[in-house]
Amino acid sequence: MPKIANVEHFRVKPRWLMVKITDENGEFGWGEATLEGHDLAVEGCLEEMIPRLVGREAMCVLPVGLDLLCLADIDTSEIENIWQTFWRHSFYRGGPVFMSALSGIDIALWDLKGKILKVPIYELLGGKVRNEVQVYCWIGGDRPADVENAAKARIAQGLKCVKMNATEDLNWVDSPSVLDSTIERLKIVKSLGLDVGLDFHGRLHKAMAKQLAKALEPHHPLFIEEPLLSEHPEAIKQLTNQTTIPVALGERLYTRWDVKRFLEDASVDILQPDIAHAGGISETKRIANMAEAYDVAIAPHCPLGPVAFAACMHVALNCPNFAILEMSLGMHYNTEAGDIDLLTYVKDPTVFDIGKGGYVKAPTGYGLGIEIDEELVRKISKETEPWQCKVFHGPDGSIREW
Repeated sequence: MPKIANVEHFRVKPRWLMVKITDENGEFGWGEATLEGHDLAVEGCLEEMIPRLVGREAMCVLPVGLDLLCLADIDTSEIENIWQTFWRHSFYRGGPVFMSALSGIDIALWDLKGKILKVPIYELLGGKVRNEVQVYCWIGGDRPADVENAAKARIAQGLKCVKMNATEDLNWVDSPSVLDSTIERLKIVKSLGLDVGLDFHGRLHKAMAKQLAKALEPHHPLFIEEPLLSEHPEAIKQLTNQTTIPVALGERLYTRWDVKRFLEDASVDILQPDIAHAGGISETKRIANMAEAYDVAIAPHCPLGPVAFAACMHVALNCPNFAILEMSLGMHYNTEAGDIDLLTYVKDPTVFDIGKGGYVKAPTGYGLGIEIDEELVRKISKETEPWQCKVFHGPDGSIREW
């Protein structure tokens, strides 16, 4: 049985953390452990995990003569065993740093296994329930502006849906007039024929969030995302009961146990697990299955790199309750880094081509179905400083939510 021989991680622009796992035979898989603004913490966690990972079996030996079409019979337990080992034997577990490190390892193991078996990951998950995945991209930036031209550019790319920040940073209680511009931006973009998701980004507190949700109802946004911070589940439930707009959240929930209360309380309509924060493919798939049992859609959060996006594609292709997938192509955080974007590290960028209706076709390559430009990754990693979270202050100097 081939054993894991080497685990490496690479911090690369604009703000991504890639993981590479190589086995004794030279086969390798790529993962992504990005946790925006906390590179050094995740890197430290990976360094603690790596000695416990090297020497583990990369996968179980296949019986002689196994028909690779009978993929349901293939044992994926070594990935699960490794996942459970880190979870159960860590004692202190969960949270964004630990789970992001585990995500990078998990995704890389799935990629490695798919490559060894010469099948896409979605086949190892049980096969496809769809042939392509609808995506949306960002417009407007952190301080949303010039959304009309940005929306037209997205239409030219073939997209049917976009997302933008609902507001700039706000005070706990602010003038109701600051919400007027949100309505105007939404009306402009919708008039172009696009569906629009509005990300409250946890910037609004309860007094402002319920006003904005009510004002948005006549204009039918696709969803409102993180209308309140996830640490206020009772307030989110209350807000969900007050609005007809679908409520989306989940990027700051890292395990199925974090998600459980929001499903049981019926306080979420669209769950948005982030595959690079929520335990990788293994845990994201489990979260999606839980959501299906509560009639909740999943729309993975993914303002990240090509490895995370590809991993999300495989989960989306396999899950019946998938709705839409975030894509960071041309996102403001990427363009701020200069020439670095979603396709920069992918040798064949056509694998992520946006087709008619804003859909990306299922990858057909082995594992994740993408080939990472390792030479470029190693080069860029040598010059990449840790990415810092944005900082916002009110006119009185008070700290506001990013």
